[in-house]
Amino acid sequence: MNTKKLAFSAMFVALGILLPMIFHSFNMGGQIFLPMHIPVLVAGLLLGPLSGLLVGILTPILSSLLTGMPTMFPMLPIMIFELGVYGLSSGYIGKVLNDRVYIPLLAGMIDGRIAAGIVVFILSMGFGAQLSPIPFIKGAIITGLPGILIQLVVIPPLVKLLRRHIDL
Repeated sequence: MNTKKLAFSAMFVALGILLPMIFHSFNMGGQIFLPMHIPVLVAGLLLGPLSGLLVGILTPILSSLLTGMPTMFPMLPIMIFELGVYGLSSGYIGKVLNDRVYIPLLAGMIDGRIAAGIVVFILSMGFGAQLSPIPFIKGAIITGLPGILIQLVVIPPLVKLLRRHIDL
């Protein structure tokens, strides 16, 4: 990872903390619009799998420590894996498909939700969390549908624009 990628990774982590704060302070429904997800997915697509993974792991941890969102249990471990996989998967598939955007974005979003479901299963079986994987994922998709649509509309042109203007 070069210095430029490291700096952009830090910027995406900061955005991943700041955007949810803005949404929550204006009661705009963070669980509906999924503002933390956008910088992680952009980081994966723009910076690659390693940076995407690191941004996806660090963002919810730092946000939880600094703002209390997400809550330490059960949401923090779920989001660490979900967002980590978002960044890793979108970055890896983007590189395999020669920096295309839509397929890696969709794959990252699907893979991250699968990871979240696996973590929910583990937390419910081994740690007594009162969650069930299928209803959790179904609820997350239905509740987050506006955010998912925003991601599908905003992220591809944003990544294409950034690729044109930033030499990484």
